[in-house]
Amino acid sequence: MISNNIILIVDDDLPLLENTAYMVETLGYEVVTARDGLEAIEVFKSVNPALTFMDVKMPKMDGFDAFFKIKEFNKDAKVVLITAYHVDEKKYLKAQSMSLLETIEKPYDIETLEGIIKKYLDS
Repeated sequence: MISNNIILIVDDDLPLLENTAYMVETLGYEVVTARDGLEAIEVFKSVNPALTFMDVKMPKMDGFDAFFKIKEFNKDAKVVLITAYHVDEKKYLKAQSMSLLETIEKPYDIETLEGIIKKYLDS
């Protein structure tokens, strides 16, 4: 069961996390947040969000590994990975094979977020 209005945002950069959460909230969605991959998995399991935006480079567990764990829990999870760095090609290809929606690069703006949300939630 997916909570249609909840979006999970995961980033270890607190100002960016708060800014992204604010942007998504202004679009009319409920937001839950996590600061690392391990926390992301726990939050995902508890709220089963409609969409997840997750940073790749984080402490404790990176976004790819958290993505793989989330997909084990819910194969239909909708996840967009965010990165400012070159991604690990092997992990990226594995994520694509497991239905990664897409990746976006930092910095991003509200129009980018809105476009992705509309593309995957309003379709």
